[in-house]
Amino acid sequence: MRFILAATCLALGTVSAVVAATNDTHPFEVRDLVAFDRLADPRVSADGSRIVFTVSSLDLDANKRRSDLWLVGTDGAGLRPLTRNDASDSSGTWAPDGRTIYFLSTRSGSSQVWKLPLEGGEAQPVTALPLDVGSFVLSPDGSKLALSMEVFPGSTPAETRKRMDDDAARKATGMIYDRLFFRHWDTWADGRRSHVFVVPVSGGDPVDVMKAMDADSPSKPFGGSEEFAFTPDGKAIVFGARDVGREEAWSTNFDLFLAPIDGSAPPRNLTAANQAWDAYPAFSPDGKTLAYAAMKRPGYEADRFRLMVRAWPDGTDRVLTEEWDRSAGNLAWSADGKEIYVTSDDVGNHALFAVNASTGKVRTVVGKGHVVAPQADGGRIVYLHDSMKGPAEIQTVRADGGDVKKVTGINDERLASIRMGEPEQFSFKGANGDTVHAWIVKPVDFDPARKYPVAFLIHGGPQGSWANNFHYRWNPQAYAGRGYAAVMVDFHGSTGYGQAFTDAINGDWAGKPFEDLQKGLEAALEKYPWMDGSRVAALGASYGGYMINWIAGNWPDRFKTLVVHDGNLDERFAYFATEELWFPEWEHGGTPWENPQGYEKHNPVDFVKNWKTPMLVIHGGKDYRVVDTGGFASFTALQRMGIPSKLLYFPDENHWVLKPANSILWHDTVLDWLDRWTKRDGQD
Repeated sequence: MRFILAATCLALGTVSAVVAATNDTHPFEVRDLVAFDRLADPRVSADGSRIVFTVSSLDLDANKRRSDLWLVGTDGAGLRPLTRNDASDSSGTWAPDGRTIYFLSTRSGSSQVWKLPLEGGEAQPVTALPLDVGSFVLSPDGSKLALSMEVFPGSTPAETRKRMDDDAARKATGMIYDRLFFRHWDTWADGRRSHVFVVPVSGGDPVDVMKAMDADSPSKPFGGSEEFAFTPDGKAIVFGARDVGREEAWSTNFDLFLAPIDGSAPPRNLTAANQAWDAYPAFSPDGKTLAYAAMKRPGYEADRFRLMVRAWPDGTDRVLTEEWDRSAGNLAWSADGKEIYVTSDDVGNHALFAVNASTGKVRTVVGKGHVVAPQADGGRIVYLHDSMKGPAEIQTVRADGGDVKKVTGINDERLASIRMGEPEQFSFKGANGDTVHAWIVKPVDFDPARKYPVAFLIHGGPQGSWANNFHYRWNPQAYAGRGYAAVMVDFHGSTGYGQAFTDAINGDWAGKPFEDLQKGLEAALEKYPWMDGSRVAALGASYGGYMINWIAGNWPDRFKTLVVHDGNLDERFAYFATEELWFPEWEHGGTPWENPQGYEKHNPVDFVKNWKTPMLVIHGGKDYRVVDTGGFASFTALQRMGIPSKLLYFPDENHWVLKPANSILWHDTVLDWLDRWTKRDGQD
């Protein structure tokens, strides 16, 4: 194992050397994937002239990514790095006067807020708190920070730090719990909660606006500064939290709360009437309207987010997008307050839309590719855009959708050294005669006279999509670069095709979706005769991994080999092993003791007797969503039955494989396994 890691790191280091030494291009591969710089979090200055954003780059020695702040004009001029530090700098935020940028940095040894004067001078610390700052926003007048830290409810940051140090010094290592969650995603609970604090920029003691609330804001594990906002007058904070007591593990009842910044009153629930998910508060430029997103059905994490508006402060709620059959995210107001920009999955893309703030009328601004992080810049919109052909860069577009301009091209030189496969979308008649969409990516250096093996990729979620984006874990170009045709079906349950299509998977995990996968593969083979239907491998993770286990027992003669990553083998046991219980309870119609048939209806473990296909099993030891015993169980069954099989285990990865060296080992192992079973000696 040490030899493999050393060889992997050495291979990583050759990427830049090869590119620098020759102008020759090469087929896309995983070493290109991990070497790309990744852009995030663009923020436009108040005068609309400049954008600060985060760029993360590969740190080979540390086997991780580190980030810096960059600056560019909205016209694309003056691109340059703002920070070059061994620590990570991120989340750049403009002061109202545009002369200072506030940001998060670990350069003091912990994550704190720093500031950088743009007229010259070194970065200076703004906070020196005893705990890491997770995220922050600046007040409208620039005088205060709202920031998140993890504290024991009712304790100050200093008291929390002392308790953590005392716990670390204990000789006993046992942990005691009396409620769920005792662990979540990839972290064991220790009693701390992410709370929102307010602190003056000039210094002072932080005020916990959530006080003793036993709830998190931002939400764990993925929430950030989009979940809290200063009110227009700067006197209070609106934040999202799930304050449901012991029901936390099976509730999706997130609410928006209002709390004064001085902590003089307890938070007030603004959305108590809705027992489903409320999130993402965003105030209009004139401060007269609060926009947010809301679901309707309690317990369902994949319900449609409707765009809501409320006249601030005491108006009634109004649904803007009841008639629009898409789920709104990434809320951002136009400069004149007449529209709200949102993003949503849409027919195999993640598009940008503008919603009229009065009428709710929706129009498409950018329809193709993958759009995130939109924000207004006068009559234009700044956003990040990527696609199956390349990673995210900053673009701008007129508010009417015209005159798209590329602002950055940080990865252009690296892209020029790589040959990629061409993506193409197609559709077919799936379950119930419904139209189902799918993507293919042609092999690199495609020759229609040849026959190519097929990598049949199955997405997770299951409420997800093979959207037209540049994925850093399941990227079809990695297979195209190795000489495979990649086929990806957005089966019933996928997002971006209307809520009814998404809901169709509820209680039917291996019904309509399985039929779609079967029909979709055959439709691709018929439409693209250069695909070799006798040499097909199927791969999937999460729900896709569940489906691989199902395929092994219910479609055992179709594939040359299978790859299952973090997939459940036994749905009944998986309920008791996972953490977010609302998910299986909704998907399978209750708990296993209330509705056992819901868990046995499509349970892969019941069909292990039919397994015969060679399989590669992959799992992460820190995956608490789909626990590693599921992968071990699949591998045990395969070995006991004498089926050719291999286990790749990452003790330090969660539901995803994130470390660069691990990503390379994952791809090398998977592609070598596919080659072993699908490629013909001397012909591929």
